[in-house]
Amino acid sequence: MDSCSLQIRYPSKECMLEQNEEWFHLVTEDGQERIRIHEYDRVYDVPGLYEEVVYNRLQCDSPRVITQLLKETMENHGDNSTPLRVLDFGAGNGIVGECLQDAVNTETIVGVDIIDEAKKAVERDRPEIYDDYYVMNLAQPSEEEKQALDDWDFNALVTVAALGFGDIPTRAFVNAFNMVADKSWVVFNIKDRFLSDDDDTGYNEMLQDMIGESLHIYQKHHYCHRLSMAGEPLHYYAVIGRKEKGF
Repeated sequence: MDSCSLQIRYPSKECMLEQNEEWFHLVTEDGQERIRIHEYDRVYDVPGLYEEVVYNRLQCDSPRVITQLLKETMENHGDNSTPLRVLDFGAGNGIVGECLQDAVNTETIVGVDIIDEAKKAVERDRPEIYDDYYVMNLAQPSEEEKQALDDWDFNALVTVAALGFGDIPTRAFVNAFNMVADKSWVVFNIKDRFLSDDDDTGYNEMLQDMIGESLHIYQKHHYCHRLSMAGEPLHYYAVIGRKEKGF
């Protein structure tokens, strides 16, 4: 089933929901199924569904914004000739990896996600993007999993549209951060609320402690990540930095 053949019914624009509670109906021959956007295992299971809802309908622009900012920052700091060995953390169905390949010089891209459905979607839709793809929980990685990632000798960490909302706890992000070498590029985005005093995820406190000694920030860009189901812009920060030392 491709995106052209999908039948999707969206809630009215008066339906105001938290970002992680937004939903739509997928219409099939078996009837109508209500699916939350953050119900990634189900969304990835249907070819083209994530792209149709998140990118076509809700105009998500984060993969392009993040990878272009990385490209510009590398060029501005005279480092655009160094091939990147990227840990794409929270890689999902591979859209970010695809944008990375187009934007910067990559030697290796390795994806990590916590659900099998993400890996299966990559193998189905974008089989040429990743050098390897692991399904693991980086909040509690085994020694074997740590070694498997260490062997890639990463010099860049990229995570897009995955932090907060309970999808990636702060411990998992710290573990990923510590798996890339010192002086690695560190690239991520995060909802603006999670970098404010209203944050309830732990990310604001953790990142404030990290920035400075462990993480040097080159760019912090406020932009529209995507639209809500009600048509309102959802604003995020894109952060481009470099790891100074482990955290």
